[in-house]
Amino acid sequence: MKSEKIKLFLVDDDAMFLKSLEIDFLQHADFAIETYATGELCIKNLMHSPDVIILDYQLDGIDSTAINGLETLDKIKSINPDIPVIMLSSQDKIDVAINCMHHRAFDYVVKSETAFMRLQKIITTIFKYKKMEKELNWYMDRM
Repeated sequence: MKSEKIKLFLVDDDAMFLKSLEIDFLQHADFAIETYATGELCIKNLMHSPDVIILDYQLDGIDSTAINGLETLDKIKSINPDIPVIMLSSQDKIDVAINCMHHRAFDYVVKSETAFMRLQKIITTIFKYKKMEKELNWYMDRM
């Protein structure tokens, strides 16, 4: 099995938060990271085949006409429904989280001191599932 780096897209209009998140990921694991300030840029670069996308819920801090996180999520899922997308928001509201899940987000994380640790755990979970899925497919192909 080849040990390629996990390709991570970080999408957030808060430049400081985006940079600190990128630094956290680079310090704790061997990721290939691409960062984007808008959903439009993220969508334009989907051909780079990210393994996971961490996507801000708001996304209108720089440009008030920019598409928001949910619209970005919908477009990502219409292009490639298999990319796990983790929504990130400063809103600690259950209805926002539920809405994200209805739009097929893999998970929802509130921006806080523990956000990075939660994101790391979720990414680990995603890759455990992917590994199990591959093993199951391998097994099923041989039956």
